[in-house]
Amino acid sequence: MKRNLLIIALACMLLVPSFIFAQPAAEASTSGTMRLAWWGNPTRDERTLKAADMFMAKYPEIKIETETTGWGGYWDKMNTQAAAGSLPDLMQHDYAYMLQWVSRNQLADLTPYIQKGIIDLSKINDSFLSGGRVDGKLYGISLGTNAVCLTYDPAVLAKAGIAEPDSATWTWEDFERIALEVYRKTGVQTIPFFTTDPKVGFDNMIRQTGAATFGKSGLGFTDPAALREFYAIQLRLLDAGALIRPEVAFVTVTPEEGEFAKGRSWVEFIWSNQFVSTQAAAKRPLKLALLPNIKNAKAKGTFLKPSMFFSIPASAENPEAAAKFLNYFLNDISVNDMLMGERGVPIPDDVRDHMSTKVDAINKQIFDYISLASKNAGPIDPPDPTASGEFLKMVRDVTQEILYKRVSLDAGVSKIMTQGNQILK
Repeated sequence: MKRNLLIIALACMLLVPSFIFAQPAAEASTSGTMRLAWWGNPTRDERTLKAADMFMAKYPEIKIETETTGWGGYWDKMNTQAAAGSLPDLMQHDYAYMLQWVSRNQLADLTPYIQKGIIDLSKINDSFLSGGRVDGKLYGISLGTNAVCLTYDPAVLAKAGIAEPDSATWTWEDFERIALEVYRKTGVQTIPFFTTDPKVGFDNMIRQTGAATFGKSGLGFTDPAALREFYAIQLRLLDAGALIRPEVAFVTVTPEEGEFAKGRSWVEFIWSNQFVSTQAAAKRPLKLALLPNIKNAKAKGTFLKPSMFFSIPASAENPEAAAKFLNYFLNDISVNDMLMGERGVPIPDDVRDHMSTKVDAINKQIFDYISLASKNAGPIDPPDPTASGEFLKMVRDVTQEILYKRVSLDAGVSKIMTQGNQILK
């Protein structure tokens, strides 16, 4: 009887599908071929191809196939590949399109590769990563960064006997006091704030209140106090003779022809990646500072703007190899020595600190400023809505009406609030 039961048991085992007894599958291999795509220019193409060669020399088990296109044709190509299910394993991505791709489930969450240790973010301040997050998941890692700032002429402050500001702690009250004192002691004025795009300036102040300029269907704030103060400061300086006349300041000119380059303003409002050209136009030593704080700030106004991302499509055939290359591109010192920050200031602390010793003095100021901004930045807001272009034009027009005194301060602020909600609804 026992012998018969044993025979029956053995027979049953033979009939059971073999996967029941199979060992757990080995972790996916990072060998094989991966495809890498980016938009670029001749310099970026040359350096990215070299980075791929350096990676393959270090990891010969992985072969990289590269695809590069100019910005104009890149997204048409990627959308075509997405429709065909043939996206690359690693692709360069842009902040403006991140939400669209995530909403279509076309990008992979990178968190598993971080948890496995394939991607190392241990030396990256979290403020650099917020732009690639959607609903708590990380879909892209920034390859370089940029931040709003002001640049000032330290020689003018020295001539006026004014100490250079501590830009992490100074306020708009400090700024206004300095501007008035500079004018009284040197005759040098202050340029109106962000004449090309005034929204950049008041957006920083609105963010400090804990709100945002753009909401889901209209403006993202209801209290106009910060917006009003943005213009009130300039009007007070204008009334004191300390603000460059708006009919001069709002004329579009080259950096070399601008009032700051000519030494007629002690300050200019820029993005950090404009500092090299601003410095070259001014032909004198300049410094960088964070925008001032509003009174009783609830949040950080500054944010780090990603120049571009690397993302892994959800359809990637070799995502772990892609993650390994992404990590190499981010963290390897030797490859960053070759890349020389072409895509922007690197985000890992050790790479950025190392690269700051390799670049010239002007670019070192940018590297140092980004390090300062990373410690004084809040999360980036969602990408601008579709109607933002119309909103920005309206804001620039009304800004000129306010500073030309064609409308009162309160009427101008009310106009921005009313028309802004109508445009963005």
